Amino acid sequence: MKDEVVELGEPDVGDLIELEALCFDYHWTREQFLLGLEAGAFKVIGVRRDGVLAGYMAFSLIADEMEILNLAVHPDFRRQGLGEALLARSFEICSQSGITKSFLDVKVSNDPALALYRKFGYKKIGVRKKYYPDTREDALLFRYDFQNNEA
Repeated sequence: MKDEVVELGEPDVGDLIELEALCFDYHWTREQFLLGLEAGAFKVIGVRRDGVLAGYMAFSLIADEMEILNLAVHPDFRRQGLGEALLARSFEICSQSGITKSFLDVKVSNDPALALYRKFGYKKIGVRKKYYPDTREDALLFRYDFQNNEA
């Protein structure tokens, strides 16, 4: 069965909060989700399995840039291709929106995320020292150029 990635909105915020709490020590609040969604500051896409929000990705589209803000997969559904499905769908949205480049930051210790982003062609462009408030870990900055990577 292929997972369907759909756009999420205000009715999904409760599920997003629950998933965030499972995945991150430092997570967004209900107000942050609602403000961002209402203002159109970012898009949120997700995948449900058996009625459970199994994964989601929040990203902003500004001018010709996409920034990945958060990508989370429920612990019970990891290593099943959901991160890939979410990232692939975001790339389709970017293609339809004239986006030319994408940026993200990721904890230096997050090996699964690093492997996923590298698989999709992201390249490391910098480091932010002690960036994350929960662990004081460094953030690795990555960039993806759509024109240089299209098949």
